[in-house]
Amino acid sequence: MAHRVYRDPWGIPHLRAADPRTLAYAQGRVTALDRAWQIEVERHRSQGTGASFLGPEAVDWDRFARQARLDDTARRCHANLDPDTAAWLHAYVDGVNAGLAAGARRAPQFAEVGLTPGRWRPWTPLAVWLTHHVLFAGFPAKLWRTEVARHLGEDAVDCFATDGPDTSGSNGWLLTGTRTAGGAPIVAGDPHRYIEDPGVYQQVRLSCPAYDVVGLAVPGVPGIAHFGHSGTVAWAITNAMADYQDLYAERLRRRDGTVEALGPAGWRPTEAHVETIAVAGGDPVDIEVIETERGPVVVGGPDADLAVSLRYPPRVRGDLGFAALPALLAATRVADVDAAFDRWVEPVNVVLAADTTGGLLHRAAGAVPVRDRANRLLVVPGWEPGHEWRGWHAMPRADVTDLAVMANERGIATPLGVEFAPPHRADRIRALLTGRKDWSAEDLTSVHTDTRLASAEPLLARLADLDGLSPAAVALRDRLLGWDREMRADSVDAAAFATVRAALVRCLTAHPTLTPLADPSHYPPLFHPWLALASRAGFALETLLRADLLPAADLADAARAAVEEAAHATPVPWGELHRLAPWQALPDPAAPAPGLSGDHDCVLATSSVPGVTHHCFRASAARYVWDLGRRDDSRWIVPFGASGVPGDPHQRDQSPYWLRGDLIPVVTDWHRLTEERDDHDH
Repeated sequence: MAHRVYRDPWGIPHLRAADPRTLAYAQGRVTALDRAWQIEVERHRSQGTGASFLGPEAVDWDRFARQARLDDTARRCHANLDPDTAAWLHAYVDGVNAGLAAGARRAPQFAEVGLTPGRWRPWTPLAVWLTHHVLFAGFPAKLWRTEVARHLGEDAVDCFATDGPDTSGSNGWLLTGTRTAGGAPIVAGDPHRYIEDPGVYQQVRLSCPAYDVVGLAVPGVPGIAHFGHSGTVAWAITNAMADYQDLYAERLRRRDGTVEALGPAGWRPTEAHVETIAVAGGDPVDIEVIETERGPVVVGGPDADLAVSLRYPPRVRGDLGFAALPALLAATRVADVDAAFDRWVEPVNVVLAADTTGGLLHRAAGAVPVRDRANRLLVVPGWEPGHEWRGWHAMPRADVTDLAVMANERGIATPLGVEFAPPHRADRIRALLTGRKDWSAEDLTSVHTDTRLASAEPLLARLADLDGLSPAAVALRDRLLGWDREMRADSVDAAAFATVRAALVRCLTAHPTLTPLADPSHYPPLFHPWLALASRAGFALETLLRADLLPAADLADAARAAVEEAAHATPVPWGELHRLAPWQALPDPAAPAPGLSGDHDCVLATSSVPGVTHHCFRASAARYVWDLGRRDDSRWIVPFGASGVPGDPHQRDQSPYWLRGDLIPVVTDWHRLTEERDDHDH
C-alpha cells in the first residue's frame, strides 16, 4: 500500500496516505518496525502464551488471561464490528504483519529468548486493548473489600475507600479562551499508569485527505483513542473510577463428566475445558477454564474451597467500542467527539474536549451496568436472585463555562463508582489554574510538575500532638511541621516525611485489628497487589488516621514509634529514595533508575507503596498540552522515546525532558520533517 513516513527530530512518526485504510496500514507497519518486541509481548499476553518464552514468572498472568477468556472475548467483539470499522482494523493488522519480521530483526530480545514473531489475527488489536484494560477498574478490590467486611465488618470498608496502588489514574484540564494568552481553549493533562519500557503510549501523526490528527496511540491498536488533536478539535480522558465489573461467588460441582454451577434457577451446566500453558524452562501447566452463566471463573474451581467468576461488559455485550476509534479520527468539532464517545465501552472514562468554534465537552463515556449496590462493593453470591445486570447507566455530563478539571476524584462520575481518588490533585490543579488568565501551552508545565502534598496534613497533625519524644525525634517532628509540603527530589525533609510515613504504615499493619487481613494466599497471586495489607494501609493512611477503626492511643503509639525510627535514619534527598522502576518484559539490570520528584497525591503523581518501597512504579505515562489556537504551539512528552529498539537514538532521547518536567513541541510542518527511506526490509 502506498504511504509515506516522515520523522520529526525526536523520531516520532508522521504518516501520510491517500485514504484512511491505507493510513491504518501505515500505522500498523510503523508500529511493528518501532515496537515489534513490545507488541508481540502484548499479543502473547492477550492469548495467555507469554510463559512460553518469558518463563514461569508469566504463568500467573497466562492463567488469568485464559480463564478470563480475553482472546475469545476479543473474537466475539471482532465478529460484531460494522464492516467499515472491521476493514479499517484489518488494514492495520495487515500493516503489522507486513512490518513484524523487519521489526523483529531490529529487536535483540527476540533472539535472546528464541522467539519468532507470529501472525496477528484480525481481532488481535481488540485483545491487546482488553489486556491493557481488564484490570484498569480494579475489580480485585472487591476481593479486598469482601475480606475487610468478613474480618472487620462492612462499616470498615469505607476506611480503605481510596484509589489504591494498582488503579490507573490521570490528570486533565480544559481552559476556555478566557484563561489563555491566545484566547483559544487549551486541553492538557497526563495519564498515570504503570511505567513500562518501552512506553505504553506512542506519539504519532495520522494524515490523509479526510483528517490530520496528532496524538498518543496504544502500540498494537489503530487510531488515537485517548488523547488527540485534529487541528480543529482536541480531546483527552481520565479514568472515571467507575465500577463496571462484578465478581460472583460460585457453587460448582462435577456431575457426569461436566461442571455445573448453582444459579438463582438451580443447577446449570457450565462451559468447561482444559488448556495447557507452555512454560519456557519449566513444566507445562494444565488449567481448567470454566464459564458460568454469570461469567468466566477466575478464582478457584469445583475442587477448591472458593470459586469466583468475573462478569465484564465486553464479554456480555460482545462489544469493545472500537467503532469509536475511526470516528474520533474523523472528528472536526466537539459534537463529533461527543458522538464518537457514545460508542465507547472499555474502559469507562471522563472526557474533556474543545474546538476552534467554541465547542466544549465534559462527560463520562463507557458501559456501566445497572445492578444492586452490593454488586458494586463486594463479591456477591451467584446463586441468589437480585444480583443480575438490568441495563446500562446513562453517562453523566456537565457544562463547562470557565475551566474544567478531572483527576479521578468524585465529580461527574460519582454515580458510576465506589472508590475515588482524594480531591487533592483536582483541588490543587483548580487552584493553580484560577490564579491567572494568560496561560500558554509552555506555561502549563508548572501545573504538570507541581509537588505540593496536601495529603500529608493528617499525619503531620498527629505528630504535632505527640509527647514523650526523644530529643532527636522532637527535632525531626519540628522540622517536618515547618516543611513546605513539597515532594521535590532534592528535599531532605520530603524524604524524612516519607520515611516517617513508611514506618507508621508498618506499625499499623502489625496492629491486631488489621493483622487478620495480612494473608491473601487463598487468592491467585495475580491479585495479591490488591490484597496486600501494607499497600492498602499505605494508600488509605489519611483515612485511617481520621477514622475510629483503630484506638486513638494506639495511633499515637504507632506515630511515636514511627518518628523515633525515622529520627535515626541517615538524611538523604527524596530523589535518592524515590527512583523510577519501570516494568520490562525482559528486565535490564543496567537500565538507569533516576530519582523523581512528586508523590501519589501530588499533581506530579509518582506513586510508590508507603511501607513497602519508595521506588516509583506508576507515574505520567505521557504529558500533553493541546493548544486550539495553533496546533504547533502544542506540547507533549513520554518517559522514554518514540522507539522501542535498544540502542536506537530515539529509544530514550525524551527521558531528560520528562525527568525535568519539560515538554517538546508538536511539529506539524511537513517541511520541518524528514521523510524516511523505506529500507527496513533490506
